[in-house]
Amino acid sequence: MPRLSELYKIDNFIDTFALGHYARVLAAVDLRNGNSVAFKVMRPEHLDSNGDMRWEYRAFGNEAEILARLWHSPNIVKLYDCGFISDGEEAPRNGEITSYQGDVRGFMGAMSRFAEAGWRPYLAMENLPRHHSLFYLMKPNRPNSRWRLPSEEGLALALQFSSLLSLAHGMQIVYLDHKLEHVYWDGVHLKVIDFNSSRRLENDRNQSPQQYTKDVHNMCVGVLYPLFTGMSPQMTSLRPQPSSREAVEARYTDIDSLDFSLEPSLSEGIAELLQRGAAENITTVQEFVNGLQRVATRHGWQFSDYYTSAASSQAREQMRAGLQKLREGQEQVREARDLFREALAQDGISRDLEDELRRLVVVLNEMLNNRVVP
Repeated sequence: MPRLSELYKIDNFIDTFALGHYARVLAAVDLRNGNSVAFKVMRPEHLDSNGDMRWEYRAFGNEAEILARLWHSPNIVKLYDCGFISDGEEAPRNGEITSYQGDVRGFMGAMSRFAEAGWRPYLAMENLPRHHSLFYLMKPNRPNSRWRLPSEEGLALALQFSSLLSLAHGMQIVYLDHKLEHVYWDGVHLKVIDFNSSRRLENDRNQSPQQYTKDVHNMCVGVLYPLFTGMSPQMTSLRPQPSSREAVEARYTDIDSLDFSLEPSLSEGIAELLQRGAAENITTVQEFVNGLQRVATRHGWQFSDYYTSAASSQAREQMRAGLQKLREGQEQVREARDLFREALAQDGISRDLEDELRRLVVVLNEMLNNRVVP
């Protein structure tokens, strides 16, 4: 049986800005193919001394199965490998490993045997850039300040998230665990992570419709409201949402109304749509999409069922081009900062050059902290 170090080069934790209940996540390289991956491993405290599978253990099988079912969606994080490790440290480095790669069914079938042996489950997934995390991106470094996405990008993200939920609901899967920490956005493409709290529903005609409605409610409250206002749905500054099973179930149950007074510039149509979702007056994803398309036409979007003026459509194209240039500029500032950091790390450079490089890094960090994208 191979050693962990023979299959993976494990690096540092990459989840420190938003810790989860189930697992820790480390950057790693799969030595079999050279791919950079996010190595998600169950926290050691969830191992049962009697070898039983706690729900945190079973959640890894649940997540692997759901990711396999939703593989064709462009909006989910991709699963590359799954298996078990014998190392009991929070940051594993040694011990043995059993890798099932794409054999999710084999991985799930072996869970009880490895739980009894005291091995921990892991998933190796697509490693997304930290600065694409909406929570990381939108959480200000200064008190009494907040940011939000441009409405154009928020509408695009909402349409993509709705497409993902539509696919999932068609497979009787509800996501449930909606929060900014799980949403990655580069200005154009959405990626969603952490499906360990998601659920595949049984054929229950009484309960299933309620669960689909709750999923739309949670998306409106837990993701779309924060990204359009910069506020958490609990009316505080943005902060990580609790992630235990009980917390996921109860997180937004008492929220049936949203406060948009802090963001008066937001389109009334967007605010009204999210209010309907928060009140659970939107029962299906398709109903939400219909409302979203109707609102988006006021922002220059074109859909066959709703009218948009030619002037609005042209203005939207110019705005999109401007936002793209801002994001390109932000990325170039980040790349310039990293070049200065690399130069600063070299041995033997003069004190004068070192001081100048430090000054540039500090200034560019300040620019990035203020964000280019409004």
